[in-house]
Amino acid sequence: MTRRRGLSARLKLTLSYAGFLAVAGALLLAVVWGYLLRYVPDNPQGLLGVSPNRWLLVRTFFPAAGVAMACLLVFGLVGGWLLAGRMLAPLHRIRDAARRAGDGSLSHRIRMKGRQDEFRELSDAFDSMLGRLESHVDEQRRFAANASHELRTPLAVSRALLDVAREDPTHDHEELVERLRTVNTRAIALTEALLVLSRGDSGTFTRESVDLSLLAEEAAETLLPLAERRRITLDVTGTAARTSGSAELLLRMVTNLVQNAVVHNVPAGGTVTVHTGTEGAGTGRVGTGRGGTGATSVLRVENTGPPLAPEVVPTLTEPFQRGATRVRTDEHAGVGLGLAIVRSVVRAHDGSLDLVARPAGGLLVTVRLPGAP
Repeated sequence: MTRRRGLSARLKLTLSYAGFLAVAGALLLAVVWGYLLRYVPDNPQGLLGVSPNRWLLVRTFFPAAGVAMACLLVFGLVGGWLLAGRMLAPLHRIRDAARRAGDGSLSHRIRMKGRQDEFRELSDAFDSMLGRLESHVDEQRRFAANASHELRTPLAVSRALLDVAREDPTHDHEELVERLRTVNTRAIALTEALLVLSRGDSGTFTRESVDLSLLAEEAAETLLPLAERRRITLDVTGTAARTSGSAELLLRMVTNLVQNAVVHNVPAGGTVTVHTGTEGAGTGRVGTGRGGTGATSVLRVENTGPPLAPEVVPTLTEPFQRGATRVRTDEHAGVGLGLAIVRSVVRAHDGSLDLVARPAGGLLVTVRLPGAP
């Protein structure tokens, strides 16, 4: 943005300091005149018949006062210029860091030393902003690279299948069509997941009152046939847990969590438990009442499964990240965006997501969202 050149902040502060000293000096002279000189008699004998008189004092005092005012003004200008430069030095460092960030260098930090004051608070806040911005940009770059790779894979497979069909006309066309359909279905699922993830990150949705317990029951009903085929017990317990948000996105969040718990489970005889409830402000316990002002709606999904290394758990919410023991090769292999979508939806609804590896194996996922009356 182009602006007209104006006075610098340093010059403005300097003029302010000098002006303040000049006004203070003028007030001091006025006090001297008002309470001292005007009471001196203006006659040849002066005060008590002894000279000097008012005329002589005024003639002697005002030239000296003028010199003192001039020195005071020069002192105010020089001292104000030096003090303003010292006071504004931290702003120059913040300005330089902002320009570097504007040029694309997000790794630079101010790291201003000294005791805590307004400039240090501004510097620390700016460093924190740069850190979050750098992390977000790196995450977006990794996401774009991974998304392009994932989208290229089904296209490359489709091209290879078509090349085989063209070079070998006797190849079984039904098998080719089925394999192309499978690859195309996976590509569509990946694209839809990317769209949902983008919508959750943007936060552009209409908010309404949503009950997490109803969403949990709907997700469990949808995934019950899958759980039965895998001989996994699926239970939904708890009470109403109302929050404000997008019913579609929240249903996708709950469905992803339940499906993830069913798919990444033991081969047979596993369990998945979905529990909803509320936590009162400051209690830290899941209650049985309705959500209200100050309450937090809670959704917990716990499943059995193979043990997970603690260092693997934080990476599960990254896009296209799959733990080595969690990769599936069946029809529910997924695209590596299930928990990433969950994290995006939770973040868009101002909530929190906690993942904890169970000592006996499996995962405990806890979602906390602001309660709605």
